[in-house]
Amino acid sequence: MTFPALRFSLVVPVFDEEENVANLLAEVEEVLVPHGPFEAVLVDDCSRDRSLDRMRAWKRERGASWLRIVTLEKNAGQSAAVMAGVEQARAPIVVTIDGDMQNDPRDVPALLAYVESGEADAAVGVRRKRRDSFVRRVSSKIGNAFRNWITGDLVTDAACGIKAIRREYFLRAPRFVGMHRFMATLVRYLGGTVVEKDVNHRPRAAGTAKYGIGNRIWKGLRDCFAVRWMKTRVLRHRVKEEF
Repeated sequence: MTFPALRFSLVVPVFDEEENVANLLAEVEEVLVPHGPFEAVLVDDCSRDRSLDRMRAWKRERGASWLRIVTLEKNAGQSAAVMAGVEQARAPIVVTIDGDMQNDPRDVPALLAYVESGEADAAVGVRRKRRDSFVRRVSSKIGNAFRNWITGDLVTDAACGIKAIRREYFLRAPRFVGMHRFMATLVRYLGGTVVEKDVNHRPRAAGTAKYGIGNRIWKGLRDCFAVRWMKTRVLRHRVKEEF
């Protein structure tokens, strides 16, 4: 089967977002269809609620040919869900957003333009005006500073979910739980270029946050040291030519 050339693939990890998925898909349709051709790959990470049923119903009712729904065999976490979407993606550029509607799809065209123009291999969002609690904002700021100190990189907002990255860098990057938060650094480790752009951030309208200080701090520390180790060990080879 042949597919039309796609401008980009939008990958969205979904876990227990039944109150958000219909509105998310309606917004994606409204905002991004005019910027196509594209596909949206929503990856359900074994949601315990009706997220999958609502995605399937929305696709059936709207006849959205641009929408693909992927389900994981068992709950595997956000990084695995993102990578499952990347593996299924058919476009050379992958754009990621979170499934909680706090990222704004209207920021996608600007991020995409950096990559399409060749100015960068990855364009990552920075939430300058975060719509989160004071504790989450402060802990994130401290976490980013510590992360940059350990990894030797400079990323303003590692946890921002909206990014546009050449698919090849996802596929070449070392894979581990938590890698989605380190993609800007991994792209640089692989020899690619990264730009940051301010993006809109919205308060969570429904559902509950999946991350907090308690379930991130120690895992985050471990990930930082692992990524620092990768800096000198990651493979950077590229094939020059074949005769």
